[in-house]
Order: sequence, then structure tokens, then C-alpha cells
Amino acid sequence: MPLIPEEPQIHESAQGPRATPASGRIAPTPRPVPGPRPAAPSRPGRPGPPRPAPPAQRTSRDAAPAAKPGPSVPHAADGPQIQLIPASVEGALDAAEEAVDLLLDSGRAPGDVLVITTGEQHPWATHELSFGEASYWAQHDAGDDVFYTDAQVADRAKARPVVVVAVNGGPESVTATALKAAHARAGALLIVCGDPQRINSVLGAGV
Repeated sequence: MPLIPEEPQIHESAQGPRATPASGRIAPTPRPVPGPRPAAPSRPGRPGPPRPAPPAQRTSRDAAPAAKPGPSVPHAADGPQIQLIPASVEGALDAAEEAVDLLLDSGRAPGDVLVITTGEQHPWATHELSFGEASYWAQHDAGDDVFYTDAQVADRAKARPVVVVAVNGGPESVTATALKAAHARAGALLIVCGDPQRINSVLGAGV
């Protein structure tokens, strides 16, 4: 079913599914302005020499105010809520970053969030993969932090309550793979950041 773009006010409704408007599209919500991001922490307890902190890694923000809840998003009773955040290919990763910030501000634990990219890898994933795949996937299995992965290996990722997809490049086949993997792994909320026309085109192809 095609989606209408939403601005990234991240929420999870406790009201259950709502009746979908006649057009079958999701009503937009206003975009809040994210605050400054904290400095990236180092990872304790790793063997070998100390590493530089990975870029853009997240920590819980105990002092951050909770985001105000918005209206519920129509979704299938047995599936996650779905939100579409409009963004260009170049801006999709930044939009995903803002979505993650809002999730953490609203009380989500970093380990609840999985981020999938369709084009260039997130800098955190590139950084951690430089130390080897075993270390990279060990962090995924530990489930302590936001985890960033590429669409082509997203099938290896385990389910998490929230999955964010950044449609930041790649062919439509990769976008389709990412959306399928994300929908299967999102327990409560699926957020897709990218060009609405392209995303709806992939969704219309039966994703």
C-alpha cells in the first residue's frame, strides 16, 4: 500500500490500528528540530589496543525530554507501524540520524534500534568493519547499541523493536531487499527515510 510522507515525529501508538483514510495514505506529522548530539563514547571491555570512538554512535540521554506523542499511524494488526520521512538520496542518512535521535530522546534504548542503509554504509559500520566482521557482528549480538548495517547483509540481523531504513542510494532491487528485511525485523515501528516516489514505486511492486 503506498505511503504518504511523514515528518520525523517518532511515536508508537497504544491505541491500535486506525481506519485508513479513503486514499489509503498516512497523514503527515510535523517535524521537530533535533537538539545537539552527544560526543561518541568509547566502547569498554574490548580486547587489544584502545580504539577511537566510532562515528555517530549513540548513548541513552537520561536528561533529554520525552517527545510529545502524535497521532497513531494506521498499520496491520500483526505488523509494525510504518512511517515515511521524505528525504533526498543525499539527505536520507541524515534523516535517519534525526529519527534515531528522536527515538532515543523519547526513551528508546539504543539496543532497540536497527538502521539499514541501501547505498553507502553508515560511517559507524565502516569504522567497526575495519576491525573485522567478527567484532562487528559480536556488537550486533550483544544488542547494547544502535546497530548499523547494509541492505545486502541485513538478513543476518536479528529482529529489534524499531528498524530505520535510509534509502541513500543503490538500485531499486536493493531498496526492495532492505524494505523486506526491515519489515520482517521491526517489532513495533518501521521508519523509512527517502524519496517518497521511489519508495512507493517499490511498495507498488509488491514489497
